[in-house]
Amino acid sequence: MLSKTPPKGMRDILPADLELRQQILNTVRGVYTSYGFTEIETPCVEDIKTLTSKQGGDNEKLIFKILKRGEKLENASQDQLCDLGLRYDLTVPLSRYYANNNGNLPNVFKAIQIGNVWRAERPQKGRFRQFVQCDIDIIGEESCMAEMELISATTTALAKLGLNGFTVKINDRKILKGLAQKAGFAEENFDNVFIALDKLDKIGSEGVVNELVAEGMDSTNAQTLISLANDISQQGLQKAKELLDGVVDAKVFDDLATIIGVNQNDNFKIKFDCTLVRGMNYYTGPIFEIAVDGFGVSVAGGGRYDNMLGRFLNRNVPACGFSIGFERIFTILAEQGKKADQTRKKVAYVVDGRCNAQIIADVFAKAKQVREQGDICLVAKRIKNFGYLLEQLRTQGYTQIWQVNERGEVRITD
Repeated sequence: MLSKTPPKGMRDILPADLELRQQILNTVRGVYTSYGFTEIETPCVEDIKTLTSKQGGDNEKLIFKILKRGEKLENASQDQLCDLGLRYDLTVPLSRYYANNNGNLPNVFKAIQIGNVWRAERPQKGRFRQFVQCDIDIIGEESCMAEMELISATTTALAKLGLNGFTVKINDRKILKGLAQKAGFAEENFDNVFIALDKLDKIGSEGVVNELVAEGMDSTNAQTLISLANDISQQGLQKAKELLDGVVDAKVFDDLATIIGVNQNDNFKIKFDCTLVRGMNYYTGPIFEIAVDGFGVSVAGGGRYDNMLGRFLNRNVPACGFSIGFERIFTILAEQGKKADQTRKKVAYVVDGRCNAQIIADVFAKAKQVREQGDICLVAKRIKNFGYLLEQLRTQGYTQIWQVNERGEVRITD
């Protein structure tokens, strides 16, 4: 007997959940299009060389690879069995898309991209192998206006979904590099330094120092890094500007101050966090995440990736993006008891099985009129356990249920 369960880390989605998911996505789309973003679509499959071009950090280890087909597979060597892979995010495909189509796109291109991505990771609560990402990106805008707008659009969308009291954390990769340089680390060790620093809120200062020492780095440098990070965390962006004077361009701090100032809002907090890292290697400037109180992981994240498009073109193009963790947003709203809003009336006709063809035709005509008015109308045959049928219909949101007997008489169900 075949297995009836979906593959590990993937799931079937029931109608009520799918209705809520679609409504969430429509709300997000509505906000993003109001900011002038336009929706695009890219293939779920990309060339394996595109996906393994060292732009996606650890996600490149989680690619679902696709075997070559037919004679190409038969003639392939052991290390050349795959030529394609399922996309693990939407940013790499967007970069390839822009490189391929930029002649037909505006100078500053504002894109929405919503779709499934796949990662071969260990499934756990809120983490799946197939999941939806919801991205907005601005390509061609080099100023911090891009970051301002991305944060504004994303926070507006979350607020419209009913999420308030969240925190936007913002940093810049240049500041991270400045911290590592100021602490005395060699540039080739920066990535390991950032990985350890990113865990500061989980393992504490001593844990970060121990991890860096275990990687073979100098304990004095590690202690200096923690001291700098703690000073900045306590005193803020201006202190970072003072401590890293001569190491990091002052414009980096001024831009962050502007981004934070423009996006101040009573519905959420926005703050500078010098320990925010973000895992992707492709980030080159400001980076940001959104955390919701009581939910252990971020629900949205993004940043500037000015060098990625240069891998597809003979020139770099400024680019910046923000991705909503759609599955996490859906989980939060579902746990809060959120249901899909019924924007259309739902009407049902329950027809006795003994009705003749003319009566059934009359019912279908009535149902057509209901649908032409913009409402939803279901025609169902009465079953022996009528109470069970009524319960099912009401669970599905049908608020007006008409019974039709074998004589064609119609009465509403209480």
